Amino acid sequence: MRTGRILNATVITPGYRFDGASVIIEDDSILEVLPAGSPIPQTDWTYDAEGRYVLPGFFDIHAHGAVGYEITDDVPESVPAVCKAKLEEGVTSYFPTTLTLAPEMLENTMRRVAKYREAEEFCRTPGVHLEGPFINPSSLGAQNPAYVRKADIAEVLHLASIAPVSEMTYAVEMEGGADFTRQLLENGIVASCGHSKAKYADFLAGYGKGLRHLTHFCNQMSPLHHRDIGLVGAGLLHGDVRLELICDKVHVSPAMIKLVFETKPIESILLITDSMRASHLPDGPSSIGGLDVIVKNGEARLAKDGALAGSMLRMNQALRNVVEVTGRRIEEVVQTTAWNQADELGLGDVYGCIESGFVADIAVLDKETFDVAAVFVGGEKRI
Repeated sequence: MRTGRILNATVITPGYRFDGASVIIEDDSILEVLPAGSPIPQTDWTYDAEGRYVLPGFFDIHAHGAVGYEITDDVPESVPAVCKAKLEEGVTSYFPTTLTLAPEMLENTMRRVAKYREAEEFCRTPGVHLEGPFINPSSLGAQNPAYVRKADIAEVLHLASIAPVSEMTYAVEMEGGADFTRQLLENGIVASCGHSKAKYADFLAGYGKGLRHLTHFCNQMSPLHHRDIGLVGAGLLHGDVRLELICDKVHVSPAMIKLVFETKPIESILLITDSMRASHLPDGPSSIGGLDVIVKNGEARLAKDGALAGSMLRMNQALRNVVEVTGRRIEEVVQTTAWNQADELGLGDVYGCIESGFVADIAVLDKETFDVAAVFVGGEKRI
């Protein structure tokens, strides 16, 4: 048994804030949170948070790359490099996210993820997010049209036999889309509609089969219209539908961020980055899924038509942006960075809170800048 303590912490956990608190850790779990002034036991190691925020390590369930790599790059360092970059954002659990690619390219990606999962030296990788290839060719965004194909649960299960698949983005209005929803859920995979032109009736067909998740809300989906509310309207109307939100103020405007937080139950909002390979790098030329990209003023856009091509956003920045834009307390919005994601996966009783019995996956952030000062995974300090 190995014990540790994080002292002088401003503990932020969903719904609660404890100034001057201490977090006691035993092996890989939180033993207790002690309020200011409590007697503090001796432990094997000590970390002084110096008043900084101490909050649950982030879950980024939708991100393609960083530091010059996509996880789909066919080189052994691609997955570890992205996972290291994610850890530096305070991410302790990450879904490596694919693109619309050929079957053999997806298979090779899954093998690299499986290899990384043998040690997970940086952040955890509970499962892969397959974004495409079963999308609407009229709603590609930065996806490659050459590889769009019909939904096929056999292909998904084959990939899942190599490395776990936790989430699948697909267009529910395409042939067989509603029934594909059921097939995904029967196999324990989060069914998420995105890159879609679905009408509200199409959404309802999927909703009847269990669809409760929308990929990068507002982006590459049918917009709100007064005669057909589309996917954007469906996401706002149905409180039990979870929305992925890229809070970089580019993919979703500050006013839309405020609208979502005013309209939706807090438990239905999931912050993501949708970061691409140029994340953590300066402006300049880049690529995504083989398509040329120009990064300028922190925005990544396809060279051919200016479509947004992923983001430069980091999870710690996403949280800061939400706090600034909405004016809400950090202990309220922090739920959207980890616990909601863990709960959707059935892990809400062990991840996403700084409480006794939860896994000691912890991020330490500066109170003003939200810069990451330290990250613990399973009680082990990795930054």
